[in-house]
Amino acid sequence: MTNHRISGRVSRRTRGALSVALAAGVLVPVAAGVLVPVAAAAAPATAATPTVTCTSGKAGLAAKLTKDITAALKGRKATTAVAVYDRTTKTNCSLRATQKFDSASVVKVTVLATLLWDAKKTNRLLTKKEVDLTTAMITKSDNAATSTLWKQLGPTKIKGFLKAAGLTQTTPGAGQYWGLTQITAHDEQRLLTLITSKNTVLSDNSRSYILGKMNKVIASQRWGVPAGAPASATVQLKNGWLSRSTHGWRVHSIGAFTGKGHNYLITVLTHDNKTMNDGVNTIQAVAKAVHKDLNPTTKAKAALHTVPSTPYEAVPATPEKAAREAVPATR
Repeated sequence: MTNHRISGRVSRRTRGALSVALAAGVLVPVAAGVLVPVAAAAAPATAATPTVTCTSGKAGLAAKLTKDITAALKGRKATTAVAVYDRTTKTNCSLRATQKFDSASVVKVTVLATLLWDAKKTNRLLTKKEVDLTTAMITKSDNAATSTLWKQLGPTKIKGFLKAAGLTQTTPGAGQYWGLTQITAHDEQRLLTLITSKNTVLSDNSRSYILGKMNKVIASQRWGVPAGAPASATVQLKNGWLSRSTHGWRVHSIGAFTGKGHNYLITVLTHDNKTMNDGVNTIQAVAKAVHKDLNPTTKAKAALHTVPSTPYEAVPATPEKAAREAVPATR
């Protein structure tokens, strides 16, 4: 910056204003040789709370979804991210779509997609062991099976798939902590989009395999985004749940709803839940609103499952869990 001498006499009041302006770093000229602070130098306003945003090719649908999703979340304490995409009506909804969450078990879909993407490179079929592992990983959310596949693939292949799939907002968990993979609703929707539409990343057979496993999730884990789904839709889902010392329970649900005129995707990610059921209830409130608005004249499926107070499947490994298990038991 070039320094210029200010000529002429400057009053004490003006000198005071000049000092304040220099401290603020914002100056505007109001007279020859005299600079004073601009009004915008005041403290910045607090950032606005994220709101639901929807667009649609169907008249009135975006406004209705915006209103109903907002109402479903009213009064709930969880931090919630939502993404909805309906191909039929060209509808998109989002809330906190780029906010990061610990993945918990929803990352298991990414693990399966990575395995199939890698196998496609050499046109090989999955081994019987891999079929058994992937079936247990998706349908029962088996953690041991996931850890085996995570180790088999390794960080290079996992990162390679993320790059090929355009999942730029997803960061794999370090070491054995696949459940601490950082995800966003945006990337989960992109993953579901790849699984449900023809593309060069996943073969048709691979996409069919993934959807088939997600369709066979056991009854005790069919909560979340299927709540309120139309009876005529084919439901493919994966849920995740994880409790940590910060942000309480992470509870997530992703799903694709296809067949008989249905072709839409829903992702709901939450944390800051006091209990697992709090997260489930939040997800299902959003899901019911979405299904109802997208299918106003279609009968909903009967409730699939009442969530237990504690999950059937153990939560994924975390540093906190490892530390607790390392403490010798006392008699």
